[in-house]
Amino acid sequence: MPFLGQDWRSPGWSWIKTEDGWKRCDSCSQELERETDQCSLSHNIILNSENEEVFSNEEHEYASKKRKKDHFRNDANSQSFYREKWIYVHKESTKERHGYCTLGEAFNRLDFSSAIQDTRRFNYVVKLLELIAKSQLTSLSGVAQKNYFNILDKIVQKVLRDHHNPRLIKNLLQDLSSTLCVLIRGVGKSVLVGNINIWICRLETILSWQQQLQNLQMAKQVDTGLTLVDLPLHMLSNILYRFSDGWDIVTLGQVTPTLHVLSEDRQLWKKLCQYHFAEKQFCRHLILSEKGHVEWKLMYFALEKHYPTKEQYGDTLHFCRHCSILFWKDYHLALLFKDSGHPCTAADPNSCFTPVSPQHFIDLFKY
Repeated sequence: MPFLGQDWRSPGWSWIKTEDGWKRCDSCSQELERETDQCSLSHNIILNSENEEVFSNEEHEYASKKRKKDHFRNDANSQSFYREKWIYVHKESTKERHGYCTLGEAFNRLDFSSAIQDTRRFNYVVKLLELIAKSQLTSLSGVAQKNYFNILDKIVQKVLRDHHNPRLIKNLLQDLSSTLCVLIRGVGKSVLVGNINIWICRLETILSWQQQLQNLQMAKQVDTGLTLVDLPLHMLSNILYRFSDGWDIVTLGQVTPTLHVLSEDRQLWKKLCQYHFAEKQFCRHLILSEKGHVEWKLMYFALEKHYPTKEQYGDTLHFCRHCSILFWKDYHLALLFKDSGHPCTAADPNSCFTPVSPQHFIDLFKY
């Protein structure tokens, strides 16, 4: 029997639990009621000032409902709807659940806006956005696209404010602008959700971000205390050996002549090559100097162009094999309250957790 009544696709009210039962949160409802009252007042003025009816009651009710939906749908300055720490990843319909979880839905519901404020998760989120820009941008829904660019805007503003890893963001924006140029030129051949003018505006915004990052100037800090260059040589060398990215070593080597000498250490680049690449790959791209020595630094950048490097992140999303749940693991809660980060029903939840790399996150939603 069909349901007869108002549209069941409501904008989604916020509810709070009280002693008397569940009650609707008044913050959103009062604002919408004020908008409706103002519209009703202006409607009565029109009817009183003019003898003919401009709007019928049915049209006024329809306009009121549409305004309520637009109030929830057209907030372009914030991430839409969800701030959850975990989601259930279901790939097929069951008796309990219909449909399946898409990449766009996962991107909407997981709290990426807060994740970029965490230094441990920042690089992880940026890498995930980069992979989506390269291959999965057209698979995002309209709401997911809006969330994607809202999070990207927050990342850019954070980098401009804190000067945190601008090279990583420049690479992301370069990949994203290249993808958008191809999609916009091939409009009609590829599927772009949304109006073409919206995508052109987004491309112009990306170009503006790139220009701001290009003009970014690092302010010289005046500090009379102990600085990096005051450390002993063996400690500076130990710091360089902790780096897993060759470009970070090159950048640090540009700070002082002493760091430049340490950054050119052949043993340092040999360890870095052995960490990221296999010995079989060395033989295919062997570079020797005039004296017959292996040029490990040149080999690293040559191998980097042909093979993926190992990725290191301070924190990642986790996937529970027992519950099929993707979640952010809060280590503080895990230590204090033995909280696994999601409602796990396994006897030993920690044994079911698997760290999810950015590429694994994309692969979870390929059907």
